[in-house]
Amino acid sequence: MKKPGFLPIAMLLGAMLSVQGGAALAIRLFEKVGPTAVVMLRLCLAAIVLVAVFRPKVTSLRGGRLLPVLGLGISLAAMNWLFYESISRIPLGTSVTIEFLGPIVLAIATSRHVADVAWVLLAATGVLLLGGTNGWTLGLGGIFAVAAGACWAAYILLTQRVGRLFADARGLALSMSVAGLAVIPSGLVTAGPRLTSMAVLGIGSLVALLSSVIPYTLEMRALRLVSARFYAVFYSLEPAVAAFVGAIFLNQPVNAREAFAICCVATASVGVSLELRRAPVVGPEHVQINGAGSLANLAGGSDDDQRLPR
Repeated sequence: MKKPGFLPIAMLLGAMLSVQGGAALAIRLFEKVGPTAVVMLRLCLAAIVLVAVFRPKVTSLRGGRLLPVLGLGISLAAMNWLFYESISRIPLGTSVTIEFLGPIVLAIATSRHVADVAWVLLAATGVLLLGGTNGWTLGLGGIFAVAAGACWAAYILLTQRVGRLFADARGLALSMSVAGLAVIPSGLVTAGPRLTSMAVLGIGSLVALLSSVIPYTLEMRALRLVSARFYAVFYSLEPAVAAFVGAIFLNQPVNAREAFAICCVATASVGVSLELRRAPVVGPEHVQINGAGSLANLAGGSDDDQRLPR
């Protein structure tokens, strides 16, 4: 494949900026309805759009498809809730960087390369530096980010499974619907009548568009023009993009130590991506790191696989 041109690079960068911009906008909405209600708005509105576009049928959940779709939906809901709880407490760039440990550890766990231990140590070094030089200082926000990374790893594995069961994105649309339904009760309890505000609904709709619909569309178009390997390595920049968005839009400046820590995790992600593309790994299919958030996903198969921003 020839070298990527400006257009696909611009699309991928735009997708990353859209995802992190959506997260920044969500943080602004936390003060009005709280993280749980924002997760509900984002997932439900994104599900409505995806169902309208792909028109999945509930009757398609036969022949062993139901449990994987339910599992993917629950992991998607948990991942987003944990991530939003995290960024309500610690800077956006810090949370995204810590969350990247999930896909990195999963990728290395499926690899037989002894050298991959170095990438784990590099990523761990970055996270420890983010925790502070005088002990772990991230508290509950850091714990939520680690848990979100674990859910991200589960989401990656389940995305592979659902992707093999459905010929297109209908399985992902159904899973997004499950995720939305899963958070409706807690979202209604925590926000109540505040959810009827047109301002809240408007901003929530924009969060859904920025965090899911727009990135998904941009990635699908870009992936027709670049290789999966380029996609995987390029999305290792996402922690840096998150830090940039946090600094510009949320007044969350990044000091030298934090910048170095983010570079450590991003470099580890690049290293793992390159190692995984050189040789097959343990398991029925090869895997690769895809950092779309947003949906970064890990997915097996060809460059044309369906991917959904988390």
